[in-house]
Amino acid sequence: MTGRLVHTGQAVVDLVMRVEALPPPGGDVLASDVRFTAGGGFNVMAAAARAGAEVVYAGEHGTGRFGDLVREALAAEGIELVQTPVASDTGVCVVLVDAAGERTFITETGAEGTLTAEHLHRVRPRAGDLVYVTGYSLLRESNRDALLEWLPSMGEHRVLLDPGPLAADVGPDVWRALLPHVDILSCNAAEAAAMSTVDGVEAVAVRVTRVGAAGCDVVENGVTVRVPGFPVDPVDTNGAGDAHAGVLAAELLRDSPLLVAAERANAAAAIAVGRYGPATSPSRAEVDELLASQEQLGHRGY
Repeated sequence: MTGRLVHTGQAVVDLVMRVEALPPPGGDVLASDVRFTAGGGFNVMAAAARAGAEVVYAGEHGTGRFGDLVREALAAEGIELVQTPVASDTGVCVVLVDAAGERTFITETGAEGTLTAEHLHRVRPRAGDLVYVTGYSLLRESNRDALLEWLPSMGEHRVLLDPGPLAADVGPDVWRALLPHVDILSCNAAEAAAMSTVDGVEAVAVRVTRVGAAGCDVVENGVTVRVPGFPVDPVDTNGAGDAHAGVLAAELLRDSPLLVAAERANAAAAIAVGRYGPATSPSRAEVDELLASQEQLGHRGY
């Protein structure tokens, strides 16, 4: 590894409920399974750590049972904390997963929405670090202002942006200020469509767009390559994009070629959707095993 993944986003608690289908307005459905688990930015960090990266969480975390749950999960993955707990609890995301494995989110922000530039300056950058920025941070005034003040101090460190599903809610002035600092854009097809109208996005050197089971499209130096996905029967798509982004970041920290990094990220996402839960990214060895099996079947290549 050439450096660490420095995650500036938000680790929250996911309340995951499995349902046959979403209820209609005014209706009700029974959940077949309910779990409290660390989620949000934790999913990306766990994916990167399981892929062998050293990971630092630069975001805020709160006091209370939800903050305790997140800290325990981070510690279990060997993820370093930069901040000390603040005097409010960590936020919660209600995740509804239907019978087809599709997920719907409802998020309540807590301590993780109170980041400041002063807090970010507690990060001590190392050579080769990769800074991870999520679009969720740009929707909270404190976090947004902190990032826009702090990122210019990162100098030569690479920045990966995951705009997230609320990318369209971020104002053009914010994107205009942020994008000159971004080296890698990682998103799904819907997020890429929302970002396509943003001034400056075409200038981002590397753009990786997840296209579901088909894999991902990688744009580098104006050239687009489709990196194929892997056949899988989805159980739960919650966290699949996080697995992809985390493994992509870990492989870039390992100095893997971009297309190799994207292929390994596709493999990790394929394994993740076959498992129930948000933080289901596999180990590096599990990705190796899937790639080896697909190579034997002649299914690899781009």
